[in-house]
Amino acid sequence: MTESIYAFPAKVPVGISQCLLGDLVRYDGSHKHSKVCTEVLAQRFEFVPVCPEMGIGMGAPREAIHLVGNLPDEAVRIVGNRTAGLDVTEQMEQYGRDKAAELGDLCGYIFMGRSPSCGLGNIKVYHENGNPIGRSTRGVFAREFTQRHPLMPVEEEGRLRDAQLCDNFVTRVYAWQRWRALEASGLTLAKLQDFHARHKYLLMAHRPAAYQHLGRLVALAHQRPVEDAAQDYVHDFMTTLKTVCSNKSHTNVLQHLAGYLKKALDTKSRQELAQIIDDFRQGRVPLIAPLTLLRHHLRQHPNAYVQRQVYLEPHPPELLLRNFY
Repeated sequence: MTESIYAFPAKVPVGISQCLLGDLVRYDGSHKHSKVCTEVLAQRFEFVPVCPEMGIGMGAPREAIHLVGNLPDEAVRIVGNRTAGLDVTEQMEQYGRDKAAELGDLCGYIFMGRSPSCGLGNIKVYHENGNPIGRSTRGVFAREFTQRHPLMPVEEEGRLRDAQLCDNFVTRVYAWQRWRALEASGLTLAKLQDFHARHKYLLMAHRPAAYQHLGRLVALAHQRPVEDAAQDYVHDFMTTLKTVCSNKSHTNVLQHLAGYLKKALDTKSRQELAQIIDDFRQGRVPLIAPLTLLRHHLRQHPNAYVQRQVYLEPHPPELLLRNFY
């Protein structure tokens, strides 16, 4: 196992569409087994499987369903492909509300894409005559669940096959886990300030201007109840992390972190570090390469402020999420 500089919980609870685990719960009695979920993320995620169709008693195999009606979402109904009278809209909506209440302690959720129940977007909606209306929406279950947990990190499984998108989702899962742990420990102004300081360079990598904005929220937090300030903070914090880091923004952060070492390193070491950062900028090496060299120098020349930066290790290193881009 790769050495870790942070303490992570053994596992974090994450909801998942049950078919992604290989269970035979699809409409045709099949599954949609996801290797990225079961072989990579399952190392540190405690998956909580949910199949809405099975949950409302439709069974498997079963008649396929699709969305009919007009947008906005609330006007869309979920009905059978063949049987005109098969309408499970109310059951699916209630099941989504019930599961949202039951699973509020999750740190994230992985949904099955292109599903009329679980898709997070781009789900086709049809007229009663079977013709598509030309617009798309969310799945009914996913809509009800995410409306009740707007800050919880969610993603579709198909997007997790992209290394950067997977890194982004898992980063958000652990950020949410840290925030929930902070709340559970008893929120104070000092803890909010410390949380923000530790996430400085992570925020800069996602959206530089957001770090300044969130810093102002923290600086003015003493003027009102800390709970109110914290709610505004976490909303904008989690929204910021949805922005996928660019190669340019990563390079900017790496150069900032290297600046803390410039007086401690000899000329050859500084040049080597600058070169590997530039190699990453140009796509010749993955992100893990400059990060590994930075961590090596920090072990030789400790800097307490830098070593506490979540950016250096936003999730367990054995997941290897920064090794492929």
